[in-house]
Amino acid sequence: MECNHLNPPDLPDWSSFFSQVVCVEGHGIKHVFVSGQVGVDAQKQLAGDGGFEAQTERAFENLGAALAGGGAAWEHVVKLTIYVVHYEGTQAAAIGKAIRSRFTAGKLPACSLIGVEALAESRFAIEIEATALVETAPPIGPARLE
Repeated sequence: MECNHLNPPDLPDWSSFFSQVVCVEGHGIKHVFVSGQVGVDAQKQLAGDGGFEAQTERAFENLGAALAGGGAAWEHVVKLTIYVVHYEGTQAAAIGKAIRSRFTAGKLPACSLIGVEALAESRFAIEIEATALVETAPPIGPARLE
């Protein structure tokens, strides 16, 4: 198995703490593990007005960039984990909007939404991580990853 640790240049540089993306490839499948993405730009400045909706949209944009850096796309995502500081039900609308704009209805990934006390920095309101699977070799037999 081959394991690659990536830090795409259009994402914030946290490389002294963790890799943004780790890809593990074997048996015709590449597993793309994306570290939690937050609502900041490459210079680590909060998105827009710093509010929940702006941070949510930017975290999803960063997640898309991280997936692309690992050779994956939204349709390859099989699992999302979303952490929200002091989660309230009203925040679900912004999260749902971001998910529906990126995934096909009926082909949504598995997802966990977890309310937390805090994230790595007090200014972060949301963090989103993902796991994606990308087929790298033609399937053998009837089984196929779709």
